[in-house]
Amino acid sequence: MLLHFHGWGRQGDLIVNHQRISGHTRRRGVLLIAPNGENRTWDFWREDSRDTVFAAAVIEHVAERFPIDRAQIYVSGYSYGSAMAWRYACDNGDGVAALLAISGTLSQDENCAQAPQEIRHVHGMADTVMYFPVGPGGDVAHPVRLWRDTLGCGMADHTGPWQAVEWLTLDRRTWDCDGGRVTLDIHPGGHFIPHGWIGWQLDQLMGRVPQYP
Repeated sequence: MLLHFHGWGRQGDLIVNHQRISGHTRRRGVLLIAPNGENRTWDFWREDSRDTVFAAAVIEHVAERFPIDRAQIYVSGYSYGSAMAWRYACDNGDGVAALLAISGTLSQDENCAQAPQEIRHVHGMADTVMYFPVGPGGDVAHPVRLWRDTLGCGMADHTGPWQAVEWLTLDRRTWDCDGGRVTLDIHPGGHFIPHGWIGWQLDQLMGRVPQYP
């Protein structure tokens, strides 16, 4: 299952009809869960967020009705929803197989009590809504420093450019860590969900050949 946190001002009905999200989960037999945030936003600013408790309750509610695989619970989000997905993973990530984060982070100085087994984050260098968090000295790997520190990562494997669609090239770095795996995809664009990105990640996480759509 994929629990997805919507962006600011949105609600779950957008997500279940969004071709860059539900268009990929349906084709792969992934159960998509799209809760509504209170006042169309999320409480991601603080530790022990009320929305972490809410999202955990949503997962349990779903588990009462569907035969979900506890080893394949993925959490994702876009924009403010991505920051909330980070918060959920930071507060309650031990039961999360993978975090799929799009164009939104927390401060890299956070101390996370828990962490997912795998983190995959994508961000545009020209994002003017949730700015790309360049690190000291122009470090473009800074957006995932928190997870690299938490999971005990070493040097990156810069695997370079890849495409799910021909009109957008992403640049990938991966880290094999003591406590899991971290992947960072960077693209030259702005604040959007890249075509094919979610489906590509789901395919790889489930051991399938990545494809679009």
